[in-house]
Amino acid sequence: MDLKNARERLAKIQAKHAAYDHALEIISYDGMTTAPKGTAQNRARALSVLTEDIYKMSTSKNTEKLLEALDARKDELTEAEKRQVFLLLKSFRDMKKIPMDEYVAYQVLLVEADDVWHKAKETSDFALFEPYLEKIFETNKRFAGYLDPSKKPYDYWLNEFEEGLNMKICDKFFGRLKERLVPLIEKAVKKPQVDDSVLKGNFSDAKQEELAEYLMKLIGLDTDHVGLGTTEHPFTTTIGSHHDVRITTNYKKDDFSSSMFSVIHEGGHALYETGANDEFAYTVLDGGVSMGIHESQSRFYENILGRSRGFCDYIFPELCRIFPSVKKYTADDFYKAVNKVQPSLIRTEADEVTYCLHVMIRYELEKRVMAGELKVHDLPGEWNRLYKEYLGVGVPDDRRGVLQDSHWSGGMIGYFPSYALGSAYGAQFLKKMKETVDVDGDIAKGDFSKVNEWNRQNIWQYASLYTPAQLLKRVLGKDFDPDCYLDYLEEKAKSVYGV
Repeated sequence: MDLKNARERLAKIQAKHAAYDHALEIISYDGMTTAPKGTAQNRARALSVLTEDIYKMSTSKNTEKLLEALDARKDELTEAEKRQVFLLLKSFRDMKKIPMDEYVAYQVLLVEADDVWHKAKETSDFALFEPYLEKIFETNKRFAGYLDPSKKPYDYWLNEFEEGLNMKICDKFFGRLKERLVPLIEKAVKKPQVDDSVLKGNFSDAKQEELAEYLMKLIGLDTDHVGLGTTEHPFTTTIGSHHDVRITTNYKKDDFSSSMFSVIHEGGHALYETGANDEFAYTVLDGGVSMGIHESQSRFYENILGRSRGFCDYIFPELCRIFPSVKKYTADDFYKAVNKVQPSLIRTEADEVTYCLHVMIRYELEKRVMAGELKVHDLPGEWNRLYKEYLGVGVPDDRRGVLQDSHWSGGMIGYFPSYALGSAYGAQFLKKMKETVDVDGDIAKGDFSKVNEWNRQNIWQYASLYTPAQLLKRVLGKDFDPDCYLDYLEEKAKSVYGV
């Protein structure tokens, strides 16, 4: 094999995949943002053609021969090329295990499921979505059996979102969080409750969009390469390469903080994506290495920075300018309001201290459905029971309960633990960052440059070059420690409640 020619072919294969990904992501993004309501079947037809092409391209004999030849000579490859070949071979071998007709049918199912989920959420009708969700869970179980029959299905998918993760690790991690969070929440809710009326009012979409655009520039997003849209459930997607990233938000007329923090959260995802080394563009290494590392960035910007005392003080005058009704309050009122500890219904709007209980509930439900211990039909009842048990809140309807998240309609079974892991990673990154960066001082001045540069040098630039475990070891110099996150949460609660 001529190595120079093989490298060129490897680059062409990845560039072609990136082009197909570009088309798929544009179709998906359009469907979740601006596409007319009745166009799901149109998108499904296009996706069925494209995904069949991708399947054939990904499992071709020529691709197999090239990858195996390169793998046999991996000692002659660069670090990036070795990782590319490893990931492409894994993807190739996995794809071959799934029958093409089932693979294509599943992609079409997800388009249809997303469309029905929107309608079901709007009407608070789980029964409408139930048959689609049933098929999604069943397909994930079946595919896991094809891909790695030696693993329990849920362990397989947990590992796909966070390499090395399984139920045993999750159970230990969530057990530790629960052990320290439950008493902390109990102490906080017994204290006189924080007045969060500073966040409430009548805020137009136009004014909230003005704030969103201000925030994007403030945290350092390149708005020539990062766009902003609106959707039912905020998300971030990369279109073809890290040179085109789209974030979305949702404006609530009676609470500007909902969109504010979703923009900062999605902005953290976008900073990670756009911060990748340019040499990885249009390759399998482009983009974040795992959802846990990705959520470490989004949750870091949203909470550790965005809800910090310094940031709240800095941004308060701008909030007063955009929303005149806020002027009768103080920056301290705003800081306490956005850090109010209060068990609630909606995960994306939960405070930092109670947030992981929302994630824990989803993890436990997914685990039981994937194990065959819970039927999809019974999810609403179990969801409501756990919210009462864990958070002490009654769930009034499916829209604010089991239908609130878009993840299941997108087939993302096993994603939710990444939010809690990412939050914990972020606290440990902060501790390390503070060894060389005056984080509090810089953010109090509205200066994100040094924080961003630290993240770029230590995390963003590497994209998917290293595994999550390798990246954590490189950044921290030691193993992951969830108690660092719990210490951070206790300190935050103390600053607001004195507990």
